[in-house]
Amino acid sequence: MRTKTLRYRAPSLHAADMFAQTGLEQLQAIIDGRVPAPPISSHIGLHFVSVADGDVVLTALPDESLYNPIGSVHGGFAATLLDSACGCAVHTTLPTGVGYTTLDLKVSFLRPITTETGMVTAHGWVTRSGRRAAFAEADIRDADGRVLATASSTCLIMPTQ
Repeated sequence: MRTKTLRYRAPSLHAADMFAQTGLEQLQAIIDGRVPAPPISSHIGLHFVSVADGDVVLTALPDESLYNPIGSVHGGFAATLLDSACGCAVHTTLPTGVGYTTLDLKVSFLRPITTETGMVTAHGWVTRSGRRAAFAEADIRDADGRVLATASSTCLIMPTQ
């Protein structure tokens, strides 16, 4: 029997402070270590690499705790990583006091992911942003640059107050 221990900080401790900043400032604070990463990061081993206006890069190292019954990483891992990449790309475009939520996510699984795949990189970018909705795309690649999965997403833009 193997175990996996997850450690994370309660996100509610920083929520009020976070929305006093732009979305880009919020995510940069995570990269800089001034604010803890969201708890989902602990579950899938997600790390923020870079953030820019409308663009994010994340990495994750799949492990066997993410395996499905057929001996590969469950598609939910890729979907979660892609949703994070699309959502965070949108997040970087938000002004202070504005949040978002995913309305839809379309994922295409192109290659299997296993522990042998090693570190994967998710890149997300905004394709169009409006007052009420934003559209983003993302892909996951292995260390050799092979595309493992892609996604497109629509996010609802909304005030937090």
